[in-house]
Amino acid sequence: MNKLSLPGVVWLASDIHLGPQTPATQHAFHAFLDKACAQADALILCGDIFDAWVGDDVALTAPDQWLDDSLKKFKQVAAAIPLWLGRGNRDFLIGRQLVDYLGASLLPETVCLHTDYGDVLLSHGDEYCTADPGYQRFRRIVRNPWIQRAFLSLSINRRRQIAAWARSRSMAANRQKETRIMDVAPGAVEQAFTASGIKTMVHGHTHRPAVHQTQINGQACTRIVLPDWDFDHDDAARGGWLSIDADGLNLHPMTIAE
Repeated sequence: MNKLSLPGVVWLASDIHLGPQTPATQHAFHAFLDKACAQADALILCGDIFDAWVGDDVALTAPDQWLDDSLKKFKQVAAAIPLWLGRGNRDFLIGRQLVDYLGASLLPETVCLHTDYGDVLLSHGDEYCTADPGYQRFRRIVRNPWIQRAFLSLSINRRRQIAAWARSRSMAANRQKETRIMDVAPGAVEQAFTASGIKTMVHGHTHRPAVHQTQINGQACTRIVLPDWDFDHDDAARGGWLSIDADGLNLHPMTIAE
């Protein structure tokens, strides 16, 4: 298993879904990044940072204004503290070109995070949604290196069209699915705890922030789900992050756009 040692105060956030249609979310998230620079020793973003990502060349060749603003902010963070970018189901095409450009690091898909609190099993979380075989099949296809190379060989405009089509298909399919199918499967979570031997798990993806206590093979285990961010579309604006230090793990809601 991939291992990453980050002592001190570590902050984690996920599912920000930055894009041209989320200016209020972007404003709130940029305020959070300023706070992280001042208060954290390292920052990990655990996937779905962007609502869609069709290739690193988009960031390197005349990005739209909203994206350019966020990239500049990420550069500021990376110059101040270690910044790790993870890949989710929306932005799995984030690659080394982007992280090198930002001065950041690419987070492995699943990692054992060594902290002052102890070991934490960290991932985006969509790999645990095994009750949805259709999504898992799609996930395997789009993470195939050959498929990715073929996609990235297309023009940026064509890639954007395909991404928009895939997203509309996904949204339509999700409206027909039971809620439980789109959550993590208990069996997949139990298997991950057992295989890793780690007693604390952190992930995002499900948009259901919570702290879950469970027993796995007679051991007390904790699963923490990171908040998603939305200050543009819902009456109840939301966001938040997890802090990890020697005293423990704490979820911090961010309920107003600062």
